[in-house]
Amino acid sequence: MGVAVISGATVLATEAEAGTTNFLVPNGTFFFILVIFLIVFGVIAKFVVQPVQKVLDERDRLVAQTAFDNRRAAEQDAAAESEFKQELTSARSEAGGLRDQARSEGRQVADDLRAGANDKVAEKLRQASEVLKVEGDALAPSLDASVDNLSVALANRILGVDGRG
Repeated sequence: MGVAVISGATVLATEAEAGTTNFLVPNGTFFFILVIFLIVFGVIAKFVVQPVQKVLDERDRLVAQTAFDNRRAAEQDAAAESEFKQELTSARSEAGGLRDQARSEGRQVADDLRAGANDKVAEKLRQASEVLKVEGDALAPSLDASVDNLSVALANRILGVDGRG
């Protein structure tokens, strides 16, 4: 073994080490470790990554389906809302027409009842007038006689004549 001194530094070098392998050049251990790595990588890729990838792909498909369903539901909701507003407007219009028709029919019924009542009242007045006329005609002769007697009695009193006898 020889020792060489260069610029104040000592470098130990042996002649036997000069013939050893370079660490930059791969040897059998490297290839053995590389084969083990590739086997482990293949096992992980086959039994871990593929099932996880399938689950992730299924999840992406479900997310896309959910987004599509949400869009379709939103469109259906908008269409239903539009149809609801249209039906509500139609129903309000129809209700207004029915209300006006009911008012008109109510007025007509009230007018018919009022006319019927007026006819009944007129008939009752006519009947009462006839009854009063018949009774008046029946009482007129007796009242005329009573008036004659009373007028004579009154005239006799005024004149001071005794009308007895």
